[in-house]
Amino acid sequence: MTDDRLIIAGREFKSRLWVGTGKYKDFVETQKAIEASGADVVTVAVRRVNVTDRTKENLLDYLDPKKYTILPNTAGCYTVEDAVRYARLARAAGVSDLVKLEVIGDEKTLFPDTAGLIEAAKILVKEGFVVFPYTNDDPIVAKKLVDVGCPAVMPLAAPIGSGLGIRNPYNLKIILETVKVPVIVDAGVGTASDAALAMEYGADAVLMNTAIAGAQHPIMMAEAMKHAVDAGRLAFKAGRMPRRLYATASSPIEGML
Repeated sequence: MTDDRLIIAGREFKSRLWVGTGKYKDFVETQKAIEASGADVVTVAVRRVNVTDRTKENLLDYLDPKKYTILPNTAGCYTVEDAVRYARLARAAGVSDLVKLEVIGDEKTLFPDTAGLIEAAKILVKEGFVVFPYTNDDPIVAKKLVDVGCPAVMPLAAPIGSGLGIRNPYNLKIILETVKVPVIVDAGVGTASDAALAMEYGADAVLMNTAIAGAQHPIMMAEAMKHAVDAGRLAFKAGRMPRRLYATASSPIEGML
Protein backbone atom coordinates (compact mmCIF):
# COMPACT_ATOMS: atom_id res chain seq x y z
CA MET A 1 0.00 0.00 0.00
CA THR A 2 2.63 2.51 -1.04
CA ASP A 3 0.00 5.17 -1.77
CA ASP A 4 -1.77 4.67 1.55
CA ARG A 5 -0.10 7.56 3.30
CA LEU A 6 -0.96 8.95 6.72
CA ILE A 7 -0.61 12.72 6.63
CA ILE A 8 -1.43 14.95 9.60
CA ALA A 9 -0.84 18.69 9.71
CA GLY A 10 1.32 18.42 6.59
CA ARG A 11 3.55 15.70 8.07
CA GLU A 12 3.71 12.25 6.55
CA PHE A 13 4.01 9.20 8.77
CA LYS A 14 5.15 5.83 7.47
CA SER A 15 3.67 3.61 10.16
CA ARG A 16 0.14 3.57 11.51
CA LEU A 17 1.37 2.09 14.76
CA TRP A 18 2.52 4.71 17.25
CA VAL A 19 4.13 3.61 20.49
CA GLY A 20 4.85 4.87 23.98
CA THR A 21 8.02 4.53 26.02
CA GLY A 22 6.87 3.85 29.58
CA LYS A 23 7.05 0.71 31.73
CA TYR A 24 10.02 -0.96 30.02
CA LYS A 25 12.77 -2.34 32.23
CA ASP A 26 15.35 0.03 30.72
CA PHE A 27 16.08 2.25 27.71
CA VAL A 28 17.71 -0.61 25.81
CA GLU A 29 14.56 -2.71 25.94
CA THR A 30 12.55 0.37 24.97
CA GLN A 31 14.78 0.89 21.95
CA LYS A 32 14.51 -2.73 20.82
CA ALA A 33 10.73 -2.80 21.17
CA ILE A 34 10.32 0.40 19.20
CA GLU A 35 12.54 -0.98 16.46
CA ALA A 36 10.49 -4.21 16.31
CA SER A 37 7.22 -2.28 16.15
CA GLY A 38 8.19 -0.45 13.00
CA ALA A 39 6.74 2.74 14.49
CA ASP A 40 8.09 6.10 13.43
CA VAL A 41 6.17 8.10 16.05
CA VAL A 42 7.28 7.65 19.64
CA THR A 43 5.49 9.38 22.47
CA VAL A 44 7.29 10.33 25.65
CA ALA A 45 5.82 11.44 29.00
CA VAL A 46 7.63 14.69 29.76
CA ARG A 47 6.90 14.41 33.49
CA ARG A 48 8.14 10.83 33.80
CA VAL A 49 10.87 10.21 31.25
CA ASN A 50 13.92 12.40 31.01
CA VAL A 51 13.97 14.13 27.63
CA THR A 52 14.81 17.63 28.74
CA ASP A 53 17.93 17.28 30.95
CA ARG A 54 20.89 16.42 28.69
CA THR A 55 23.22 16.07 31.70
CA LYS A 56 21.50 12.80 32.76
CA GLU A 57 20.73 9.54 30.97
CA ASN A 58 18.27 10.60 28.33
CA LEU A 59 15.82 8.51 26.32
CA LEU A 60 16.57 10.60 23.26
CA ASP A 61 20.10 9.15 23.27
CA TYR A 62 18.50 5.85 22.27
CA LEU A 63 16.23 7.21 19.55
CA ASP A 64 17.60 8.45 16.25
CA PRO A 65 15.89 11.82 15.59
CA LYS A 66 16.28 11.22 11.85
CA LYS A 67 14.27 8.02 12.16
CA TYR A 68 11.62 8.85 14.73
CA THR A 69 9.18 11.66 15.35
CA ILE A 70 9.20 12.37 19.07
CA LEU A 71 5.73 13.18 20.38
CA PRO A 72 5.96 14.61 23.91
CA ASN A 73 2.89 13.96 26.04
CA THR A 74 1.48 15.52 29.17
CA ALA A 75 0.69 12.26 30.97
CA GLY A 76 0.21 12.74 34.68
CA CYS A 77 -1.19 16.26 34.31
CA TYR A 78 -4.50 16.85 36.10
CA THR A 79 -4.93 20.55 35.39
CA VAL A 80 -4.94 22.76 32.33
CA GLU A 81 -2.06 24.76 33.79
CA ASP A 82 0.14 21.68 34.28
CA ALA A 83 -0.59 20.29 30.82
CA VAL A 84 0.20 23.60 29.13
CA ARG A 85 3.35 24.03 31.23
CA TYR A 86 4.79 20.64 30.31
CA ALA A 87 4.02 21.14 26.63
CA ARG A 88 5.87 24.43 26.74
CA LEU A 89 8.76 22.81 28.65
CA ALA A 90 9.20 20.15 25.97
CA ARG A 91 9.21 22.73 23.20
CA ALA A 92 11.60 25.00 25.08
CA ALA A 93 13.98 22.03 25.41
CA GLY A 94 13.90 21.61 21.65
CA VAL A 95 12.02 18.31 21.69
CA SER A 96 9.08 19.22 19.45
CA ASP A 97 6.19 21.56 18.80
CA LEU A 98 3.97 18.50 18.60
CA VAL A 99 2.21 17.45 21.77
CA LYS A 100 -0.01 14.58 22.76
CA LEU A 101 -2.27 16.45 25.13
CA GLU A 102 -3.58 14.72 28.23
CA VAL A 103 -5.58 16.41 30.99
CA ILE A 104 -6.57 13.63 33.34
CA GLY A 105 -9.76 13.93 35.36
CA ASP A 106 -9.60 10.96 37.71
CA GLU A 107 -6.77 8.98 39.31
CA LYS A 108 -8.59 5.65 39.34
CA THR A 109 -9.78 5.49 35.74
CA LEU A 110 -7.38 8.03 34.18
CA PHE A 111 -10.29 9.17 32.05
CA PRO A 112 -9.70 12.58 30.51
CA ASP A 113 -11.12 15.80 31.90
CA THR A 114 -12.67 16.77 28.59
CA ALA A 115 -13.57 20.34 29.56
CA GLY A 116 -9.97 20.93 30.65
CA LEU A 117 -8.70 19.16 27.55
CA ILE A 118 -10.59 21.47 25.21
CA GLU A 119 -9.42 24.53 27.15
CA ALA A 120 -5.78 23.42 27.09
CA ALA A 121 -6.00 22.51 23.40
CA LYS A 122 -7.33 25.96 22.59
CA ILE A 123 -4.40 27.63 24.40
CA LEU A 124 -1.73 25.44 22.81
CA VAL A 125 -3.12 25.66 19.29
CA LYS A 126 -3.04 29.46 19.57
CA GLU A 127 0.63 29.18 20.59
CA GLY A 128 1.44 27.20 17.46
CA PHE A 129 1.53 23.68 18.87
CA VAL A 130 0.29 20.75 16.82
CA VAL A 131 -2.05 19.18 19.35
CA PHE A 132 -2.98 15.50 19.45
CA PRO A 133 -5.64 15.27 22.17
CA TYR A 134 -6.20 12.10 24.19
CA THR A 135 -9.95 12.08 24.71
CA ASN A 136 -12.83 9.80 25.59
CA ASP A 137 -15.02 8.14 22.97
CA ASP A 138 -17.51 11.00 22.86
CA PRO A 139 -18.16 12.22 19.29
CA ILE A 140 -19.27 15.66 20.50
CA VAL A 141 -16.01 16.24 22.38
CA ALA A 142 -14.07 15.00 19.37
CA LYS A 143 -15.83 17.55 17.17
CA LYS A 144 -15.11 20.37 19.64
CA LEU A 145 -11.41 19.46 19.66
CA VAL A 146 -11.33 19.63 15.89
CA ASP A 147 -13.17 22.96 16.00
CA VAL A 148 -10.43 24.50 18.20
CA GLY A 149 -7.76 23.40 15.72
CA CYS A 150 -6.59 19.90 16.57
CA PRO A 151 -5.47 18.12 13.36
CA ALA A 152 -6.37 14.67 14.73
CA VAL A 153 -8.22 13.16 17.68
CA MET A 154 -7.16 10.26 19.89
CA PRO A 155 -10.17 8.58 21.48
CA LEU A 156 -9.58 5.85 24.03
CA ALA A 157 -10.58 2.27 23.36
CA ALA A 158 -10.69 1.54 27.09
CA PRO A 159 -9.03 2.95 30.23
CA ILE A 160 -5.28 3.53 29.94
CA GLY A 161 -3.31 0.38 30.68
CA SER A 162 -6.44 -1.76 31.12
CA GLY A 163 -5.89 -4.00 28.09
CA LEU A 164 -9.66 -4.39 27.75
CA GLY A 165 -9.77 -3.76 24.03
CA ILE A 166 -12.37 -1.63 22.27
CA ARG A 167 -15.24 -1.24 24.76
CA ASN A 168 -17.49 0.84 22.56
CA PRO A 169 -16.95 0.17 18.86
CA TYR A 170 -20.18 1.98 17.98
CA ASN A 171 -19.00 5.27 19.45
CA LEU A 172 -15.72 4.83 17.61
CA LYS A 173 -17.61 4.42 14.36
CA ILE A 174 -19.67 7.55 15.07
CA ILE A 175 -16.48 9.52 15.76
CA LEU A 176 -15.04 8.29 12.47
CA GLU A 177 -18.15 9.59 10.71
CA THR A 178 -18.30 12.85 12.69
CA VAL A 179 -14.82 14.29 12.31
CA LYS A 180 -12.92 14.85 9.07
CA VAL A 181 -9.47 14.49 10.59
CA PRO A 182 -7.43 11.34 11.30
CA VAL A 183 -8.63 9.29 14.26
CA ILE A 184 -5.92 7.56 16.29
CA VAL A 185 -7.17 5.01 18.79
CA ASP A 186 -5.24 5.53 22.00
CA ALA A 187 -5.28 3.43 25.19
CA GLY A 188 -6.96 0.18 26.10
CA VAL A 189 -5.48 -2.11 23.46
CA GLY A 190 -4.50 -5.40 25.08
CA THR A 191 -3.31 -7.62 22.30
CA ALA A 192 -2.82 -7.80 18.56
CA SER A 193 -6.44 -8.61 17.69
CA ASP A 194 -7.57 -5.40 19.45
CA ALA A 195 -5.24 -3.37 17.26
CA ALA A 196 -6.40 -5.17 14.13
CA LEU A 197 -10.05 -4.54 15.03
CA ALA A 198 -9.44 -0.83 15.58
CA MET A 199 -7.91 -0.60 12.11
CA GLU A 200 -10.68 -2.71 10.56
CA TYR A 201 -13.25 -0.27 11.99
CA GLY A 202 -11.46 2.46 10.06
CA ALA A 203 -9.13 4.08 12.56
CA ASP A 204 -6.23 5.85 10.88
CA ALA A 205 -3.67 4.66 13.43
CA VAL A 206 -3.31 3.09 16.86
CA LEU A 207 -1.16 4.30 19.74
CA MET A 208 -0.21 1.93 22.53
CA ASN A 209 2.29 1.43 25.30
CA THR A 210 1.32 -1.05 28.02
CA ALA A 211 0.11 -3.66 25.55
CA ILE A 212 3.71 -3.97 24.39
CA ALA A 213 5.71 -3.03 27.49
CA GLY A 214 3.49 -5.14 29.75
CA ALA A 215 3.67 -8.26 27.60
CA GLN A 216 5.74 -11.22 28.79
CA HIS A 217 7.94 -10.71 25.74
CA PRO A 218 7.69 -7.03 24.80
CA ILE A 219 9.83 -7.16 21.69
CA MET A 220 7.89 -10.10 20.29
CA MET A 221 4.60 -8.35 21.06
CA ALA A 222 5.85 -5.18 19.35
CA GLU A 223 6.35 -7.15 16.17
CA ALA A 224 2.92 -8.75 16.54
CA MET A 225 1.35 -5.31 16.85
CA LYS A 226 3.12 -4.15 13.72
CA HIS A 227 1.61 -7.00 11.72
CA ALA A 228 -1.81 -6.57 13.34
CA VAL A 229 -2.03 -2.89 12.42
CA ASP A 230 -0.93 -3.61 8.86
CA ALA A 231 -3.41 -6.50 8.56
CA GLY A 232 -6.26 -4.45 10.00
CA ARG A 233 -5.57 -1.58 7.63
CA LEU A 234 -5.44 -3.95 4.65
CA ALA A 235 -8.73 -5.56 5.70
CA PHE A 236 -10.37 -2.14 6.05
CA LYS A 237 -9.19 -1.09 2.61
CA ALA A 238 -10.23 -4.43 1.10
CA GLY A 239 -13.74 -4.25 2.56
CA ARG A 240 -15.37 -6.87 4.70
CA MET A 241 -17.82 -9.35 3.16
CA PRO A 242 -21.45 -8.89 4.25
CA ARG A 243 -22.61 -10.85 7.26
CA ARG A 244 -25.34 -13.37 6.42
CA LEU A 245 -27.72 -15.24 8.67
CA TYR A 246 -27.61 -18.43 6.62
CA ALA A 247 -24.89 -20.45 4.93
CA THR A 248 -23.92 -19.95 1.32
CA ALA A 249 -22.00 -22.64 -0.48
CA SER A 250 -18.41 -21.76 -1.28
CA SER A 251 -18.41 -23.89 -4.43
CA PRO A 252 -20.71 -23.45 -7.46
CA ILE A 253 -23.53 -25.97 -7.65
CA GLU A 254 -24.12 -25.76 -11.39
CA GLY A 255 -23.40 -29.07 -13.09
CA MET A 256 -23.54 -31.13 -9.91
CA LEU A 257 -24.61 -34.77 -10.32
